[in-house]
Amino acid sequence: MLRPIRTLAAAAAALALVSACNSASDGSSPGKPGAAGNSRGVTADSIKVGGIVSMTSASGYSKKDTDLGAKARYLRANAEGGINGRKIEYLGAEDDGQDPGKNMAAARKLVQQDKVFAVAPMSSVTFSGADFLEQEKVPTFGWGTLPSFCGPKYVYGFNGCLVPSPGGTLNQTWPEGIGQLLGGARGKSVAVIANDSDAGKFGIRTFQQGFAAAGFKVAYAKASVPATAVPSDWSAYVKDILASDDGKAPDAVVSVMQTPNNIGLFTALKRSGYQGLLSDPTDYDPGLLTKDATKQALDGVHVLLQFQPFESADPKMARFKADVKAAAGGQDVPLSMHTLTGYMSADLFVSIAQKAGKELTVESFQAAAQGFSDTGTLVGDRAEPKGQKDSFGCGALVQLRGGAYEVSVPFACRQPIPFK
Repeated sequence: MLRPIRTLAAAAAALALVSACNSASDGSSPGKPGAAGNSRGVTADSIKVGGIVSMTSASGYSKKDTDLGAKARYLRANAEGGINGRKIEYLGAEDDGQDPGKNMAAARKLVQQDKVFAVAPMSSVTFSGADFLEQEKVPTFGWGTLPSFCGPKYVYGFNGCLVPSPGGTLNQTWPEGIGQLLGGARGKSVAVIANDSDAGKFGIRTFQQGFAAAGFKVAYAKASVPATAVPSDWSAYVKDILASDDGKAPDAVVSVMQTPNNIGLFTALKRSGYQGLLSDPTDYDPGLLTKDATKQALDGVHVLLQFQPFESADPKMARFKADVKAAAGGQDVPLSMHTLTGYMSADLFVSIAQKAGKELTVESFQAAAQGFSDTGTLVGDRAEPKGQKDSFGCGALVQLRGGAYEVSVPFACRQPIPFK
């Protein structure tokens, strides 16, 4: 390698160097130019990449494993010769603390100070830096759970666009998977709850459509939980949910929230005597099983995945685990969906950059992305620019039972539906 990949600790320390400069980057690189000329972050033998990740948050929720996943994929790419002969200089991830101001500051630092070619991964519930990165023509990769991953030319979701605009499509893994678990959606009801935030409101809008299209009666759909703090008393929410189906409890309760909220809500529902199905899209994390209280609160919950479960026997999953172990210094570390988010964000960047060829510029990268496709990845079949408008349509459900995760609905790709 031209320069070693920096440690996570160094990446966190670099946050203190966030630039206050607000001027636009001129797109040039102060380093040795590559074969294609002065493309920011590209020299004759290296490509500079950074990340933006919510390593910390006010609620204690962390996506820090995203950084390790990205590091693992870049280490393997470098071990295999880099990208068309160029080694990847991964700077690590800036911590935005789930704060919009810090997200923007991190984007500016990576572009204006660090002169990165790409941002991969970007994983946060806020993406205030999206317009800036688009303006600066910085290829950016992350989990497409925010509207900013749907439409812009330079921003890519590793499993496609999950929150589309009208004219796009919705991934039906969650509603159809829950319908399968309940023996069919017809005659069944579901309650969907989210945080009172832009992301939460959009999530309610999308999943309300998805569950209805699958045949469910959507008895309750509210983005009503405060986004800034976890409620200490869930009784009002539980009361509303349990009476939402014409005075009866719904057959399933779906939470579009993060772990601290899910623990509070599901615990309160269980204490109320609720016997229906519980599900969320965030709590697939073996690290959650180290605490008895957390393990008990999430026991029985079905978690939505949009990638192959870690329990899969797919050889690509074995390679992922080996890569993460190598990036962790040979240690076996708990895997989480955030680890795979970072890994697959980096993987999509690497795959497109390889196709761009030796003359790597933003223009050649974008041209390669326009006709990019591959099959059988850990997130299914991928294609661009399809993924900037539509989900790749694949996923699975796993259930926490007795302190371990089990696949409850196997990984499959389903026909998406139009988003209205």
